Amino acid sequence: MDYDFLRDITGQVQARFSMGHEVIGHWLNEEINGDLGLLDKIEAAAVELKGSERSWQLDGHEYTLWLDAEEVMVRANQLDLESDNMEEGMNYYDEESLSLCGIEDFLQVLQKYRAFIVTYR
Repeated sequence: MDYDFLRDITGQVQARFSMGHEVIGHWLNEEINGDLGLLDKIEAAAVELKGSERSWQLDGHEYTLWLDAEEVMVRANQLDLESDNMEEGMNYYDEESLSLCGIEDFLQVLQKYRAFIVTYR
């Protein structure tokens, strides 16, 4: 998973991710948007899940984050609405609406995102 963090003209941090993981960048841009307290909450949940069979979910306005001890899923909330209206037999997958990755890789992304924000404030 390749990604970059940058500041736009307005000074907002923007995350851009490689194909297949774009939704993680969209999630960071829309739901996290520099909120370090929310990053703390997510990282604490990941620590609590380690070695367990439980899962944890964070519902946002545009995206939902789902964690378990090994995997992370970021999913656009619009997928629920669109899948209800799909014709029978149709398979919907949009790389910009759903992404899976390992928990360790995801936590590393969050650490680098935090470091970028703190460094360039």
